[in-house]
Amino acid sequence: MSPTLTAALLVVVAAAGFAGYCVTDLARADDRDILLLPRMAWVVICVLSVPIGGIAYLLLGRRR
Repeated sequence: MSPTLTAALLVVVAAAGFAGYCVTDLARADDRDILLLPRMAWVVICVLSVPIGGIAYLLLGRRR
């Protein structure tokens, strides 16, 4: 396997893991811990705009 393909695969796996972490955190959170947007809006943002959506959720969308 070429180094470029290996690096691309690593980036895809890391992005999927980060999105999965954010969605799991959203699924486990109470409704009062989620800020600014409804839960499903955060899920869509986290999945469609990796990693910016996940970073926005972790910084702005949850109380902790």
